[in-house]
Amino acid sequence: MTHSHEELPLADQGGCGDGCACGDGEGYETGLDPQLAELLEAAGLDPIEVEDVATLALAEDLAGGEDVTSVATVPAEAVATADFTARSAGVVAGLRIAEAVVSLVCEEEFEVERHVEDGDRVEAGQVLLSIRSRTRDLLTAERSALNLLCHLSGIATATRAWADALEGTGAVVRDTRKTTPGLRALEKFAVRCGGGANHRMALSDAALVKDNHVIAAGGVAEAFRAVRAAYPDLTVEVEVDTLEQIPPVLEAGAELILLDNFSVEQLKEAVALVAGRARLEASGGLTLADARAVGETGVDFIAVGELTHSSPILDIGLDLRA
Repeated sequence: MTHSHEELPLADQGGCGDGCACGDGEGYETGLDPQLAELLEAAGLDPIEVEDVATLALAEDLAGGEDVTSVATVPAEAVATADFTARSAGVVAGLRIAEAVVSLVCEEEFEVERHVEDGDRVEAGQVLLSIRSRTRDLLTAERSALNLLCHLSGIATATRAWADALEGTGAVVRDTRKTTPGLRALEKFAVRCGGGANHRMALSDAALVKDNHVIAAGGVAEAFRAVRAAYPDLTVEVEVDTLEQIPPVLEAGAELILLDNFSVEQLKEAVALVAGRARLEASGGLTLADARAVGETGVDFIAVGELTHSSPILDIGLDLRA
């Protein structure tokens, strides 16, 4: 269940101070600072969705109460500067999302200093983002902000490794719908930060005819023709698992074919068989060690579900300045 701000023990108003050069933007129905909302939208994120995720994360952490440790140990008037610092090298994603989390907690205006941008490569020990505000608020927001920032940066880092391995081959690494419920838009944003491309965001964006659809329709070509007849303007991708299935799919008019669990040699044969008449995507059991060999077969895309469902976090911490 998504909680409204009124149901949470959060600040009535948050926002950046003069240090982050906030403007007086209008048009966003969120509790986020207008400039921050604009930055999120420019990155392809819905500010309202980001606010909802941040609110839910904080609600889970506070559980209707307060941060008892910080309240007990930190004077209410204490102010500090917190540095979000990389503990290991990688690619960062989610800085503005972490900023949104903090903004929902802060009872006073706060100042933000942005040292890097999403998609930047960072080194261990590098400061990514600095926020000055009430110490209690910073500590209350710390874990929720870091959970999202570390997770998304881990996805971006893993994606960058694939993108680097494929550089020069012409192939592009793409994600799948194997995402964490509620975090799909953020995780796919992290893939983009890492140099990858997004597949469909939802079942309604495009059609992907898979093995169960083929069984239901009575054949690969039959399934493709059924989708094309029902949705003539929609992108349709057809999954095949043998070379023999490719010619009838091509004849039916398929423009994008998913080659499922093909070996490198089979991928080469498929590329030669299709001869540019359709775009090709390799999928199934692919590893980073095989990435370049797969890319060099001539396929257009490589689908990697583990980008969103199995990437380890990038270790990032929050340090209060003495």
